[in-house]
Amino acid sequence: MHVVMFGDQHVESLGGAQVSMRLQRRFLERAGHVVTVVAPRMHGPRAGASDDAYVDTPSIPITWDREYSLSWPGRRTDRFVDAALAGRPPVDVVHVQGDFWGALIGHRFATRHGLRVVHTMHNRVDVGIEATAPFPGMVLRVLNAWQRRVLKLGPKGRDGWAYLRGFAVRSHAITAPSSHFARRLEQHGVAPGMGTERAVDVVWNGIDDDVLDAALAAGAVVRDAGRPRFVWLGRMSPEKRLIPFLDALAESGIDADVEVIGGGGQARAARRLVERLRPTASVVFAGRLPYAETLRRIAAADAVVQTSIGFETQGMTVFEAAALGTPAVVSDPDIAAELGSGFWAVPDASSAALAATLRTAALQIATGTGPTPDPSIRERFRQSSRTAAMVEVYARARA
Repeated sequence: MHVVMFGDQHVESLGGAQVSMRLQRRFLERAGHVVTVVAPRMHGPRAGASDDAYVDTPSIPITWDREYSLSWPGRRTDRFVDAALAGRPPVDVVHVQGDFWGALIGHRFATRHGLRVVHTMHNRVDVGIEATAPFPGMVLRVLNAWQRRVLKLGPKGRDGWAYLRGFAVRSHAITAPSSHFARRLEQHGVAPGMGTERAVDVVWNGIDDDVLDAALAAGAVVRDAGRPRFVWLGRMSPEKRLIPFLDALAESGIDADVEVIGGGGQARAARRLVERLRPTASVVFAGRLPYAETLRRIAAADAVVQTSIGFETQGMTVFEAAALGTPAVVSDPDIAAELGSGFWAVPDASSAALAATLRTAALQIATGTGPTPDPSIRERFRQSSRTAAMVEVYARARA
């Protein structure tokens, strides 16, 4: 089977969707399939990162560091994609894994060639734009108008769900990386409009089997006696709620070691806040770390702290932690429900609730009475199992 994936950003750029697409490609190829990835050409330090599986469309950089770029959906890009794919094996299925220009280009390609589309919804478009754009309502109206024009759609709404429905009606299958996001999509009418079933398929983003096996082969982590060790990791931006976490940490008064892994726009503000609040816990900012090292830090921790609410469509960090046997403090009730067990649930979004949960977690860690992650997550989270599930979706869409 030849699968052509379309993304908003080159898969060698930074980002969770890009990591997931790289992993999907590798495991599809292991299973004997052919994969082509169509995405904007890179302009940053990794601009030369390409191989035969990539079709790099003409693009312009859109961020100061030139990490991310945009390819304009239209006839010029259509001709480029058609020419690039003309010498490759016949396409069996189009897998769209973007929300913006990559999605528009992918759906246009599928329509021109009469191909079946599987569309993976990676993002809460409404929440993401509200968190990052100064005038989110206007941005969503422009996006909907752009989509209508490029895909020649009829009148529809103006919000984020209407925008996602515009892609869904042209898709033969929709997948989401979690049950809670799939349920939310269905509640807002975002379901395949060209298939025989209206349900959204749940296919988790997985963890590399090889990386997981290497981490497990290192043996069970023996945690030294001492203060509880917490790890917070992710992009330092408002929707991830690092600042509220640091406020709650100071309020909790727990005597613990806390490591903050990642980078982003709020890094300097977070450091200044710790200097000002002077929490009882020690806080170390580790910066961005290689993936394997990040997993090692997770495995060595007593708990991972997850603080975003309503933004994540899966919440990868707590699943990585559960696969490695590390429990989590979970703020998002949807993610908690997806995990099933092995976590301390924060009852609401207040600083007091998070502080109280941190105190409970620290006490239970110290006394050895904390929760244990569901052991089945380790196998269900492997990319090999996720790829097998996606191949079943491809087969049903083609049928």
